[in-house]
Amino acid sequence: MIDLYTWPTPNGRKISIALEELGLDYRVHAVNIGKDEQFAPEFLALSPNNKIPAIVDEGRSLMESGAILLYLADKTGRLGGSDRWTTMEWLMLQMGGVGPMLGQANHFLHFNAGKSDYAEQRYAAEAKRLYGVLDHRLEDRDFLAGDYSIADIATWPWVSRWPWHRIDWADYPNLERWFREIAKRPAVRRGWPVPFDTGEIPLP
Repeated sequence: MIDLYTWPTPNGRKISIALEELGLDYRVHAVNIGKDEQFAPEFLALSPNNKIPAIVDEGRSLMESGAILLYLADKTGRLGGSDRWTTMEWLMLQMGGVGPMLGQANHFLHFNAGKSDYAEQRYAAEAKRLYGVLDHRLEDRDFLAGDYSIADIATWPWVSRWPWHRIDWADYPNLERWFREIAKRPAVRRGWPVPFDTGEIPLP
């Protein structure tokens, strides 16, 4: 039984979706980041960077969603994609680009709209650029690394916050197709409302 410490954010949803896709048994522990529970000493012992998600499996604790996804893929021999390094590069793009930059877009375009014109323009433009990178990648393939993999599972929850990113889906038809196809997966629909239901997946 894997213990999952999480909250309904894009990073948290990566792991609940992966666990559902892999059919692994897991027990959910909600870490309310709105109440600063991520700073509790017992959670910091698992995740010294005070970020969700974290897991404990067979006595090993792991933080950082990318590391957890790699661990789960290695543990099961699944979702690693048809080529490990192709999967790795698109996973790293999510970790180093899509996640941080769309996170800033969420902050300035949604939660703090009207506070900084410069920041809104900067992160709206970067969101559009990254959507374009992903759309171009998906022109001639179904998934980011060829086969459905942890690269898709890492990226999809960030794109699921598209209503906050001020994008026009008409500009990204390949990405829209990808997003809708993944949204229909039963495991994704089971992993979405973990640790609690926040509403339906927003579809373009």
